[in-house]
Amino acid sequence: MMALRAALAAVEARVQVAEFRASSAETRATAAETRAISAEAQIAHLKHLIARMRQDRFGASSERGRRLLAQFELELEDLETAHAEDAPENASDPAVRATAPRRNHGRQPLRADLPRERVVIPVPTHCPCCGGERLSKLGESVTETLEVIPRQFKVIQTVREKFTCRDCESITQPPAPFHPIARGRAGPKLLAGILCDKFLQHLPLNRQSDAFAREGIDLDTSTLADWVGACTATLAPLTALIRAHVLAAQRLHADDTTVPVLAKGRTVTGRLWNYVRDDAPFGGLAPPAVWFRYSRDRKGEHPADHLTGWTGILQSDAYAGYTHLAKPGRQPAPVVAVGCWAHGRRGLFKIAEKDKAPLAIEAVRRIDAIFDAERAINSSSAAHRLAIRKESIAPLVEDLLDWMRETCRRMSSKNPIAQAMNYILRRVDTFTVFLEDGRICLTNNAAERAIRGIALGRKAWLFAGSDRGGERAAAMYSLVATCRLNEVNPQAWLADVLARINDTPNPRLHELLPWHWKPIAQGQNSIAA
Repeated sequence: MMALRAALAAVEARVQVAEFRASSAETRATAAETRAISAEAQIAHLKHLIARMRQDRFGASSERGRRLLAQFELELEDLETAHAEDAPENASDPAVRATAPRRNHGRQPLRADLPRERVVIPVPTHCPCCGGERLSKLGESVTETLEVIPRQFKVIQTVREKFTCRDCESITQPPAPFHPIARGRAGPKLLAGILCDKFLQHLPLNRQSDAFAREGIDLDTSTLADWVGACTATLAPLTALIRAHVLAAQRLHADDTTVPVLAKGRTVTGRLWNYVRDDAPFGGLAPPAVWFRYSRDRKGEHPADHLTGWTGILQSDAYAGYTHLAKPGRQPAPVVAVGCWAHGRRGLFKIAEKDKAPLAIEAVRRIDAIFDAERAINSSSAAHRLAIRKESIAPLVEDLLDWMRETCRRMSSKNPIAQAMNYILRRVDTFTVFLEDGRICLTNNAAERAIRGIALGRKAWLFAGSDRGGERAAAMYSLVATCRLNEVNPQAWLADVLARINDTPNPRLHELLPWHWKPIAQGQNSIAA
């Protein structure tokens, strides 16, 4: 009797354990599915925020946007990685994997022009059900997986055969072809990859040398440096043409950023200046371009030297080196100094964001109303922009300035809000001149966007090796940044231009500029390619 009771208890215990395991598996599967749904919702929300911030070209994009965008992208990357790790179909528990629902992520098909390698799984010779051998093909299921082929190196042997004439005994040999760089054994595609890794991906040459060594290619840093210097000299005529194109504009954006420069065991703070020609906001047809210059310091004499002989509309921040160009008596004529509303908004926005001050919040709201009205006329003709500004935007600006003046009269001049407002009020002429000319933009964001890559690069290469290195960087940034402004793939452009420039006569060098460039292979001229 006791044995029967013990056996019955054991059976009941096993049943309970089995029921518990089944319920646990179902519970774990349900919990995993719930986590997956929650993660998908968060991922969709972050993607929506990132898309909105990338699309927004005014307002908060100049200050909070860059910080938040980087934060959101990092958060999205971490969330998507965790979501994939916790997905039921990737779970280590077979019970959870078995209950995982099939989800459609909206995966886009792989590009049709990519080469395909067909791998056919061997079919059985007998029917797995009845063992019969009469199998007939009904169709097939194809699963595409993206794979990468490691880059391959090859040596191109250029052979010049010699011939002798049996009549006159003279020796004939074809002339040596031009190489991208003198006395260099590097092809144009290799050189383009090195230049783009250094100036677009911000990989210093010592890291590139290590990467080549891991692939079995011995290229020391000094060799790579020689090649970069030779390429800069080879491409110098195109840099000069970009400079001439930029300075032919009637309106320019100007900005500068710091560049640490190595000097006798320490670093000093140099500067990279950029001047951007972009006529697209007022419907201009001239191609965009950016010209960079380097200097050892930030003295006002540098922009005066860069823009010697140029006059027109100059949009910049409130740095005195730019405003000196607008002084009477400058030859050939003073420039028209234009302020940047993004800079004017920035101080007020920081106070509104940090301290939640009502006056700062109201000031930002009023400035944002100007941005909203301006956004609607972006890319319109200069005449249309001017008409809308006089009709709709000028009253908003006048009300904002009157409100700021009245507000500042009731506050101490040392109040941070008053100081932020006075940034605009002390420069009313430069902040309101856009109401008189439809070609002028509301902000200097074009120059800030062009210089953003240098700010990212500082974290990777830490400092420039010398003043010559700063000048070389300015020349190369002029080329690659102009490519990006014209939606041209910089690496494809550099590879093609380096192969052709030495065979191109000077009167036709302009055909190699990014906005005139016509690559041989279809589809290489786009950044998306």
